[in-house]
Amino acid sequence: MKTAGRIHPVYAQMERTVFDRMSALAREHGAINLGQGFPDGPPQPALIEAASRALHEKSNQYPPGAGLIELREAICGYYARRQGLALAPGQVTVTSGATEALAAAVFAFVKPGDEVILFQPAYDAYAPLVRRAGGIPVSIPLSPPDFCYPAKALEAAITPQTRVVMLNDPLNPAGTVARHEELAAIAQACTAHDLIAICDEVWEDVRFDGVPHHSLMRFPGMAERTVKIGSAGKIFGLTGWKVGWMIAAGDLATAISRAHQFLTYATAVPLQWAVAEGLSLPDAVLDGQRAAWAAARERLKAGLTEGGFVVLPNAATWFLNVDLAASGISLCDREFSERAVTEAGVASVPVSALYQGEDAPGHLVRFCFTKPLDVLDEAVSRLARFRQMLVGQAVL
Repeated sequence: MKTAGRIHPVYAQMERTVFDRMSALAREHGAINLGQGFPDGPPQPALIEAASRALHEKSNQYPPGAGLIELREAICGYYARRQGLALAPGQVTVTSGATEALAAAVFAFVKPGDEVILFQPAYDAYAPLVRRAGGIPVSIPLSPPDFCYPAKALEAAITPQTRVVMLNDPLNPAGTVARHEELAAIAQACTAHDLIAICDEVWEDVRFDGVPHHSLMRFPGMAERTVKIGSAGKIFGLTGWKVGWMIAAGDLATAISRAHQFLTYATAVPLQWAVAEGLSLPDAVLDGQRAAWAAARERLKAGLTEGGFVVLPNAATWFLNVDLAASGISLCDREFSERAVTEAGVASVPVSALYQGEDAPGHLVRFCFTKPLDVLDEAVSRLARFRQMLVGQAVL
């Protein structure tokens, strides 16, 4: 069979996602997987029980395309309680994970030739989705260690063809949180140039050190031009459930709902019932989960530091980043990750894989810390020995 020219150019040259590739290498080599982001701890029993009850007691047939009204009401209640947002169920569309929500939002608003501003580093689905819609990704690189959003660079990147700004806050892979003044500058640019903001806020409730979440939707003029995307997988640490949602107002809500109906149409209904219950759990339940994640973060950070690694600041997400150059390691991040999984038995993610173009720093590696403490301790021990070997080779 002849295939030349039959594959869409966006996919013809596309590489395998770095998360899937590093996880596959971890399985192949029996390595500790600190690469792909998912918790290894036990799930909240109440959530599993809710899903089990739903399978036995609720409908297992198609739910409404926008999602169960009970779940959409629970999402609104959750955000009213946690973020002070006044939302209506009609603004909410339930999706099969946040990535589907991102796809629906991009396909709803981006036409061929439209420019979409992406801050780098970024989840590696952003740029392919924009290209598949016929849009043009315009990248603004953020610099470590703080990864601040440069207002002047944003203003300079906006042209008459700019239609959308995509924002991920808190930022994966950096684990940083945008300051209020940075968000205000992004909001001002959107309102001044009539831009739509697609806000990937899946890490909104995975925050530490008392740092609150401020959605771009709450800034002046942004309620009617923002798509807010959330994820039950991140809130509950159940990434395999793939239940997400997108929230917008007016014609934006109508557009994303129409795009969604021809992607997945509906999401597994028993899990929708379970997520609705989960979002109504007492805050103390989720706070306890975040406290356990915070303890794991401190354990990995302390261990890596003691092992000679320089760890970048972190205020959110499940990830810590290491500065290889500052840690005395001359390897680039991709070579380090490749060798660490095969020689040290620890999988990581090279941060340069999450940049587009040539502006990527080549000295940062991301580690996921939502693992049992003894697993983190073993990973640190392996990485410390690996670093000593690398530094010793450099001296020779």
